[in-house]
Amino acid sequence: MIVLPAIDLHEGKCVRLFQGDYATAEVVAGDPMETARGFAEAGAHWLHMVDLDGAKAGEPVNQPRILEVIRASGMKVEVGGGIRAMKDVAGYLDAGAARVILGSAALRDPDFVRQAVKEYGGRIAVGVDALDGMAAAQGWTEQSQVNYIDLARRMEDLGVQYIICTDIQKDGTQAGPNLEMLDRLNRSVGCNVIASGGVSSLLDLIALYELGLYGTIAGKALYAGTLDLRAAVTACHKFGGRKPKTEAALKDELDRFFRKGELVPAIVQDHRTNQVLTLAYMNAEALRRTLETGSTWFYSRSRKTLWNKGETSGNTQRVVSVAADCDDDALLVRVEPKGPACHTGKTSCFFKEIYG
Repeated sequence: MIVLPAIDLHEGKCVRLFQGDYATAEVVAGDPMETARGFAEAGAHWLHMVDLDGAKAGEPVNQPRILEVIRASGMKVEVGGGIRAMKDVAGYLDAGAARVILGSAALRDPDFVRQAVKEYGGRIAVGVDALDGMAAAQGWTEQSQVNYIDLARRMEDLGVQYIICTDIQKDGTQAGPNLEMLDRLNRSVGCNVIASGGVSSLLDLIALYELGLYGTIAGKALYAGTLDLRAAVTACHKFGGRKPKTEAALKDELDRFFRKGELVPAIVQDHRTNQVLTLAYMNAEALRRTLETGSTWFYSRSRKTLWNKGETSGNTQRVVSVAADCDDDALLVRVEPKGPACHTGKTSCFFKEIYG
């Protein structure tokens, strides 16, 4: 499970709201860039940014400040708020955002969501924000008559792979996440579910992990000091990867990588230096074990068997993230290596320079 610290921007400042009420906006940190760097220094690899003014206005408002963070923080940034047109999606993704979050568009313009997913695949996430079980829109200022699970299922049918679910009544309260609501959603869709709202402690993170969620967003608790980000990141790493939701859901999730064959290439990269360490192959079981254990498993084409990196040598690789390419037929596995990756003792298997 991953932890995504949150920066919400209102009038260019880092703020937190209480239950989505703009009148309760409280400045919680200084410069967004410095705040992001602090999160990165604490060990976070992902950052969740929301343009609150943009969400209300229906178009990006704080985009310049967000783009500054995307370009200079060194973090993977997912961004939402006021993204209602393809030019805005492209503007953020072309600038280096890892994901964009579509919110109100999910309710009002599903064709736009379909187009965005067709163009950008897994770089599109949808925010499903609910009040009393019904989806909200327009910066949470309007409530629909659409049940949050029904909306999530519609988004899954459009090809959406990531759902960010917020219980508005929990947001900014530090009262704990709505576990029942999140569990129902996670059992109802095969998407990667990210929890948002109410997280206040490591115990909340453990509870979310036990539900099998992909990730969680932490905001007010970090600024208030009730949740230590470094401890949260460390704890999530020690959970040993993502806990599978159900056997059926996990099988559906893995099957998409093996539509063209029984093996997919896995490029292994040091997440600290970005150095490519090796190229190996995974079958479905190797990928399953990698996701479940948080360490790399591969399939040996010569020995016709699975192998766990470092099992005999001690040169282990702790998995930080796994990403798929645009066609879902290659994987990028970012790791924290312990010892060399190559059997020759070299840090990387790619040391035989032939050009350049």
